[in-house]
Amino acid sequence: MQNRRKLCAKLTSSFLRKWWFVIIIALVLLLFGVLVTLFFTSWVNLVIDNQITLKDGSQVFNLWRKPPVHPVMRIYVYNVTNADDFLNQGVKPILEELGPYTYIETWEKVNLKFNDNGTVSFQQQKVFRFDPDNSVGSEDDMVVVPNIPMLSATSQSKHAARFLRLAMASIMDILKIKPFVEVTVGQLMWGYEDPLLKLAKDVVPKEQKLPYEEFGLMYGKNGTAKDVVTVFTGAGDITKYGLVDTFNGKTHMSHWKTEKCNRVMGSDGSIFPPHISKEDTIYIYDKDICRLLPLVFQKEVVTDGKVLGYRFSPPLNVFADIEHNPDNDCFCPSGPPCAPHGLFNVSLCQYDSPIMLSFPHFYLADPKLREAVEGISPPEAEKHELFIDIQPTMGTSLRARARIQINLAVSQVIDIKQVANFPDIVFPIMWFEDGIDGLPMEVTNLMSIATTVPPVARTALLHALFIMGSLLLILAVFCLVRNSGRQETLSLEGTAHYAANDEKNKKMKAQNGHSNGKALETRTNPAFESDYNS
Repeated sequence: MQNRRKLCAKLTSSFLRKWWFVIIIALVLLLFGVLVTLFFTSWVNLVIDNQITLKDGSQVFNLWRKPPVHPVMRIYVYNVTNADDFLNQGVKPILEELGPYTYIETWEKVNLKFNDNGTVSFQQQKVFRFDPDNSVGSEDDMVVVPNIPMLSATSQSKHAARFLRLAMASIMDILKIKPFVEVTVGQLMWGYEDPLLKLAKDVVPKEQKLPYEEFGLMYGKNGTAKDVVTVFTGAGDITKYGLVDTFNGKTHMSHWKTEKCNRVMGSDGSIFPPHISKEDTIYIYDKDICRLLPLVFQKEVVTDGKVLGYRFSPPLNVFADIEHNPDNDCFCPSGPPCAPHGLFNVSLCQYDSPIMLSFPHFYLADPKLREAVEGISPPEAEKHELFIDIQPTMGTSLRARARIQINLAVSQVIDIKQVANFPDIVFPIMWFEDGIDGLPMEVTNLMSIATTVPPVARTALLHALFIMGSLLLILAVFCLVRNSGRQETLSLEGTAHYAANDEKNKKMKAQNGHSNGKALETRTNPAFESDYNS
């Protein structure tokens, strides 16, 4: 027992105490390595979430407010080459696809206001500038297209009283309005004076008047929009980052059957909530499509600057009929018949004009729609699908192609002679491609650093912590074991030496006859040695 106490005393001596300190350091390093393994990604995500939150004056906010890119819009117009034969002889309309007519865009969010509930309100300003160098043709090109205001009016009158239809026919006859109009591409896009709209301005009650005096597919969109959009900044709840809170003060539309289908809480397409996975469904809201457009993961891509992105596209059944996608029943409030397969009816949010949206060339739609006309080539996914490439960690759009075709669903109305021979048909008008090819190099470089450095740093830190901790622990334990063995050997040797001396002392006691426990030494005095010997 006494020997053990001596050994423990040796092991806790100042000579060996330093190795216990080394063991503690080694264990701390290993523990920190475990914490890095478990929480490093979460720590990085917290930093990213804090940096991308929209805050006045921050770099991300300034990039979002005024993007350092110039989106490009390309317009393709379907010019009708046999309008008279189509009306008079009932032959298929022959279409000629003209374009692209290219426009360079400049975006900026103006009239910004931060709100107390973690949102920011703004108005979107988009300026379009025609780019003749990248266009096939000019804005002065003449095209023949369906007369959308007239055909919308006649289609709406199909279920009205007969005398109203006859009156409409007389008015159109007086005004010399025809089912097809010849206008320039610029007029078709940005507006031209229409006799029906001018008449409606004078005779229609104020509460029923249309909010525009001219007709154009992009009328009123070149400049600052009147709509006030409010989005979440990410402060307090990063999962809502960039999503629309209200559109003109409303959280829901009123066009569709269900609360879910009327929601507006989707992205505007520029930023999305961060930390997106391949299993997520993301949503885009645009008032022109009158609904949230769902997007699902398609594939991984690498964009400019070698930034990894996830490509998201609409599901193949997004515009499917009810038979193929029962969830689309909510978008058919009037009941069957609903929009044909591959089309989406936006008439309820387009002042009852029978506008049908589809993907270009009727991609993913019923082939019969394309076969009803001539001149449209078969659709190709690479050219006609809609997609957005998103950096999944930060939720930033890297590249995008918004591709939509505008069609007019024309109904035959016997009592209106101008369209008496016009069959029921979905007439394609034009399609456009709007998007960006990439972000500026300085932005992609920062994004690349933010997304690639943390994983490398995590791996390097883990290796350093575990290797250093393991080496220090092994070294300290080895030294402790070695020193403890040496001390034990010394203790055993000391014990044997004392035992030998005790035995020797006992023998000397026996020889000298002393029993008091002290050994007597016999010394010879040199002073007497010579006398004794003599």
